[in-house]
Amino acid sequence: MAALKKIKKSRSKTSGKKIKKVLKKRKVKAVKKKTVAKKKSPLELKRSKKNPIIEPESHKYWESKATFNPSAIFHDGKVHIIYRAIGDSDISVLGYVNSRDGYSFDKYSKELAYYNKGEQAVKKDFVFKINYASGNGWGGGCEDPRLTLIGDRVYMIYTAFDGWGSLRLALTSVSLDDFLKKRFNWKEPVFISPPGEIHKNWVLFPEKIKGKYAILHSFAPKILIDYFDSLDELDGKKFIKSDNTRPIDKSRAWDSWFRGVGPSPIKTKYGWLVIYHAMDHRNPDRYRIGAMILDIKNPAKVLYRSKEPILEPEEWYENEGYKSGVVYSCGAVVKDGELFVYYGGADKVTCVATANLDKFLKELIQHSVSKLKNKKIG
Repeated sequence: MAALKKIKKSRSKTSGKKIKKVLKKRKVKAVKKKTVAKKKSPLELKRSKKNPIIEPESHKYWESKATFNPSAIFHDGKVHIIYRAIGDSDISVLGYVNSRDGYSFDKYSKELAYYNKGEQAVKKDFVFKINYASGNGWGGGCEDPRLTLIGDRVYMIYTAFDGWGSLRLALTSVSLDDFLKKRFNWKEPVFISPPGEIHKNWVLFPEKIKGKYAILHSFAPKILIDYFDSLDELDGKKFIKSDNTRPIDKSRAWDSWFRGVGPSPIKTKYGWLVIYHAMDHRNPDRYRIGAMILDIKNPAKVLYRSKEPILEPEEWYENEGYKSGVVYSCGAVVKDGELFVYYGGADKVTCVATANLDKFLKELIQHSVSKLKNKKIG
């Protein structure tokens, strides 16, 4: 019996040593993997540790439930944000807020900027009925703004959804002076997409191209841009003919299903920087953000495109909201050589991620592959 116990004890020690040896090997492998995972790339956007930077406020009737999908312009040392807000009525409106550092937003600067309570932003069109649930089933209104500053005027393209029968792109504008002083005297909006069709994610370039205003309105299967001598040509009777099919490209991985352009393009020395959102058709519940550079003179031509996403829904505020797994950007600015990408998290809050612009562009041009990690910054 004693001999048997001795054998068992010996086996136990041997077994224990083997287990420790295996665990040690696994630990070493894990450390190696961790080391590899920490490899930095200039293409990686860095989330701010202050995220989410804009959140719903229960005491504000117009934004008590959600504040997301922000657009932005940078002027006179300040970042100015127009964001989608949802309050007690479940109707989407647009709020305003500003910041000097790009991260910390002055809550006292918050104001309802567009679409007064109880009013429709554009006239309802019940002739056509569509099958569309917007922002996880909200009640319609003004959605997903895209701001563009040209000269002394701020232009805004946004999605106008009446809640059940019509979803179209609308265009409005306001003088820069009025905008900065929060006198939101927006010009009467006009539809720029035709009735009976679902279109989203249209952007206006921040300067004329070959002497004409340019609106990018389709991203796949090819980039489509319409040019105008004057934006007054879009009078609510003339519409942009677009392609809203958005086919799946099975030859691609993470962005096999393009959803659309995010912010207004940013002019760089290499071309137009475009931030876009897409998904893998095999995993359509997760939005990801990528980047590309378009030719400066012929922006329908893609020069470079990120092979992997620059931002993925990984943090709690990108998954714990009304729509899990969504990062959706409508705004980006360059401030002091830094690229600020503003985005909505889980259809509930507003966040920001950044990169050194010059390094980011060089990395993008070199076709380097990089993936966002949970790196925090100020």
